[in-house]
Amino acid sequence: MCDDEYMPPRADLTEPQWLDLDAGVPTTGRTSPAPGTPTRRTVLGGALAGAAALTVGPQLTAGRAAAATAGAPAATPVVPFPLPDRPGPGGEYAVLVTGDAGTGEAGQYAVAAAAREVCRAEGVGLAVGLGDNIYENGPESAHDDEFATKFEQPNTGIDVPWLMVLGNHDCSGLIPGSGGDPSRGDREVAYATTSRRWYMPARYYSVALPASPGSAAPLVEFFALDTNPVASTVAQLDPYFSWNGPYMREQRRWLDAALTASRATWKIVLGHHPYLNNGKHGNAGSFDGFVIGDYTSGVHLKELYEEVVCGRADLILSGHDHTMQILEPTARSRGTRQIVCGAAGKTGDGKAHGSTPARWQDFSHHGFMVLKAGADRLTVDAWTVDVATSTARPAHRFSTAPAAGRR
Repeated sequence: MCDDEYMPPRADLTEPQWLDLDAGVPTTGRTSPAPGTPTRRTVLGGALAGAAALTVGPQLTAGRAAAATAGAPAATPVVPFPLPDRPGPGGEYAVLVTGDAGTGEAGQYAVAAAAREVCRAEGVGLAVGLGDNIYENGPESAHDDEFATKFEQPNTGIDVPWLMVLGNHDCSGLIPGSGGDPSRGDREVAYATTSRRWYMPARYYSVALPASPGSAAPLVEFFALDTNPVASTVAQLDPYFSWNGPYMREQRRWLDAALTASRATWKIVLGHHPYLNNGKHGNAGSFDGFVIGDYTSGVHLKELYEEVVCGRADLILSGHDHTMQILEPTARSRGTRQIVCGAAGKTGDGKAHGSTPARWQDFSHHGFMVLKAGADRLTVDAWTVDVATSTARPAHRFSTAPAAGRR
């Protein structure tokens, strides 16, 4: 789990049974899913209009897509904020990076307010949300009012597409933050069809931004992953979402093919759970001190990163740990750099728990980052935020040139 938010477990129930059991419990305005809400085996897709190239994972049939939002209030079709189709005046794409934001509390609102001012000054045209978008259990439906209170309202004024990935709290089972019910993530995919900001055309997908209007080769390409089935704190009960089940096998094949096909100058992988991490959750393969079993430790996420991503992508951007870290590549990562940015809603415990060499790290403050991708340089600016005044302070700048010989 992302922190220490626990609820007493109950005997395992199907999701409809669980929701029926809780029907009489006050839910602070949440709407229960209507019949036809996605099942565990639903994998939702559907591309949104945009200027950038897009690939997505498995798609839904039209009938199942309609069922996914059955019972939702009638809504006027929205026009999404467009993906940027050219670099800014400085020849760079400026991208806001946040993670673990969705608390709806003062810290989230302060970080968003501070980021809003930086985005205006830096010409940000795109944002990234690295998971745990809706604490503590994820949305109860595709039209849960928590999408408004924990995403839309805090981010008012940051009027750009947000590339969203699924975190463990978005896919909670009976225990908040367990990642034990990945099917709940389908609600966040469905929500993307009704929001101007929230961009999640499938559970995993890629977005490529062109070097110039009409150019064939992208300047930067993002590969958004769903890491929950290989990093949950409990075993997956649905074989479809097991660590080596059909869903993860297909996602791995997709990621391998997408990275191979990409001709982008910069390749950036987005996944909620980190590969390397000096915060309290630790590195993939030994998350939270666990080193055995197919779950909890994240050993199969480690395999995915090392066998498919390392040496092929420039960056892995992750949240999960409520800290900010710009870590150095290791021999095993083969030049791929891990960045952790999960302090948009909560903060760490103030101390390092690992020893991976770091260029810069902060374990105490709320904050965010701004990534700038140009033809010959990628820059990451880290900002810490004073919650009391909603102001951002520049904390660190890191720059790198494109890697030579990347496979």
